[in-house]
Amino acid sequence: MKNNLEQDQFELLRKIYKSPDSSQRDLAFDLGFSLGKLNYCLKELKIKGLVKIKNFQSQKNKISHLRYMLTTKGVSFRTRLTIDFMKRKMQEYDQLKKELEDNSVDNN
Repeated sequence: MKNNLEQDQFELLRKIYKSPDSSQRDLAFDLGFSLGKLNYCLKELKIKGLVKIKNFQSQKNKISHLRYMLTTKGVSFRTRLTIDFMKRKMQEYDQLKKELEDNSVDNN
């Protein structure tokens, strides 16, 4: 990831994709974020047009519930970040494999 904010946003997008009905507290807990950090990330994702936040109200108890949904742009962004992540991990794997091979040759 380019920076920590992008990493945090990527993790939040993944979590929203998997569990769109999660509460803010659940999302914050699962991601290890404070509620303030989660709210900041959600606002940034909304400004970028990557997430929609819908407000649903339960008819029985009139408690408001938020639901988070990835936009088409959000799905594309998440996919791009996933591909970038996989490319970096493959490069790291190749580098480690080369180092182990070089170390093995040096020891023989």
